[in-house]
Amino acid sequence: MRTRPTPRFAGVATALALTLICGAASVAVADGDTIPSQAQVDAAKQAATDKAGDVAGIQAQLVLANQRLQQASIDAAKAGEAYNGAVYRLEQARAEAAAAQTRARAANADVTRQQRAYGDALATSYAVAPQLTTMAAIMDADGVTGVMERYNALSSAEDAMNSQYDTFRATSTLATIAQTQAQQAEEKAAALETEMEQARDAAAAAADSAAAEARTVADQKQQLVTELAHLQHVSVQIAQQRQSALEARAAAAAAAAAQAAAEQAAQEAAEQAAHEAAQQAAQQAADEAAQQDHDSDNNGSDNGGDGQSTPETPEPPSPSGSAVDRAIAFAKDQLGEPYVWGATGPDSWDCSGLTMRSWEAGGISLPHYSVAQYDASTPIAPSDLRPGDLVFWGDSNDPNSIYHVAMYLGDGQIIQAPRTGRDVEIVSMYYWIPPNFYARP
Repeated sequence: MRTRPTPRFAGVATALALTLICGAASVAVADGDTIPSQAQVDAAKQAATDKAGDVAGIQAQLVLANQRLQQASIDAAKAGEAYNGAVYRLEQARAEAAAAQTRARAANADVTRQQRAYGDALATSYAVAPQLTTMAAIMDADGVTGVMERYNALSSAEDAMNSQYDTFRATSTLATIAQTQAQQAEEKAAALETEMEQARDAAAAAADSAAAEARTVADQKQQLVTELAHLQHVSVQIAQQRQSALEARAAAAAAAAAQAAAEQAAQEAAEQAAHEAAQQAAQQAADEAAQQDHDSDNNGSDNGGDGQSTPETPEPPSPSGSAVDRAIAFAKDQLGEPYVWGATGPDSWDCSGLTMRSWEAGGISLPHYSVAQYDASTPIAPSDLRPGDLVFWGDSNDPNSIYHVAMYLGDGQIIQAPRTGRDVEIVSMYYWIPPNFYARP
């Protein structure tokens, strides 16, 4: 039978245990495990902190890599639309040069006709003039009457000659102006052709740079994900899946936040507009009442005020449903086809090329240039968006800064040819940053 230790021996045992546990070295226990020292605990905590820091650092590098890739793609998209703009301006300049040359040829033809008319008038004047000599007047059987008739004929011929000369000079001046305008138009077209070639080379260089950056970023991300897998003690495949899920979740959260902010801004704008409309209506009612009182004071000569109300701003016209349906159906048929700068189909697209061809299928002609598409459409508020409308991204509040366009599908979704490395897709309108221009073709 075991006996319980006396209190004195129990205290000694406790003190001994405390001494062993608090020592610099760990002590073995009955089951063979060891109790870590404080230094080991601190080292383990530091290792865990370092590991967490490494994971966070890698994830931060992945975010930066994605941002670099996105920026390179945006730069390429801007260069592509700058090229489209250069082509658009060149086409306009060539059309103007052709019209100017047509006007110049017509003006030169007028000069030739006026030269002939003036020559005929001059010849008539010379033909009549010799008959008005004094001797001819004496010898002529008709006498003074005949001379007067010939004099009148000469005067008429000279008047016609002078008139033809004035017309000839005016026509010559117009022809000179037309020829100068034609030459200037040709020079402008030549300069724009050079600009277009430079924009084309810049777009090609930006596309190549974006492609190279995409390869570099892909390699970097693969290396970072591999390091992440090692730190998290999982396979590279699982680490990749986790990272993709994290990126998708972050993108969705950012899109939701942007959409909420846009909806809040739209609501505030609507409330402000309603408030201003109410104030305007109240002021108008007060003005009408004052006018009625004034008319009543003037013996009611009329019923005061004409009761006219401020006309409402007309709603932007909406294309017919069938036209919208055709445009949207065409755009959706291109899903999965690649983005290529300057492309207008049939198997590859840039942003304005897709919207141009889509609305062409709907029966509406748009230029192949996002800025010009906005100019050719009716600007609308984001709260007025309907399927088929166009949404635009620009660097500022100036429409000339627009560099990307997509088609609105409804429910906050758009279809677009995004940028280098991504195919035609349907995404949230807020997948990236909110658009800042809206228009209806």
